[in-house]
Amino acid sequence: LKPLRLKRRPRFPSLEPPPSVTPTAMVKYSREAKNGSKSCKAMGVDLRVHYKNTYETARAIKGMSLRVAQQYLEDVCEKKRCVPFRKYTGCIGRTPQAKEFKMSQGRWPVKSAKILLGLLRNAESNAEFKNLDTENLTITHIQV
Repeated sequence: LKPLRLKRRPRFPSLEPPPSVTPTAMVKYSREAKNGSKSCKAMGVDLRVHYKNTYETARAIKGMSLRVAQQYLEDVCEKKRCVPFRKYTGCIGRTPQAKEFKMSQGRWPVKSAKILLGLLRNAESNAEFKNLDTENLTITHIQV
């Protein structure tokens, strides 16, 4: 029997991308706007926050205008208003502040609120860069 000899692969293959791969965009968003000239985007990646808290906080501010959402999140940080928990309600305590949303369970996820405030601030600066009116911005799509 002859010993089996394997060819060794090159340690550093060529750094050029294969011809079938063409770079199109730096990041991929989950949804594109219908009218890109009248909208702005912001995105956070690998944020160190709890998924469930951030999901409920994002769901609470969806549909609000930018200023109203910022004020709401600041009130959550100061524990003046709560975030209603609609989907993830296991072991969530009840609070009278949730009556505002016709719910009984709510919490005050301060860390998630601060992260979303930063994202809203980023979206606002992106809108200013595109010469959009920041007073009329509304949150139409938010995904965690």
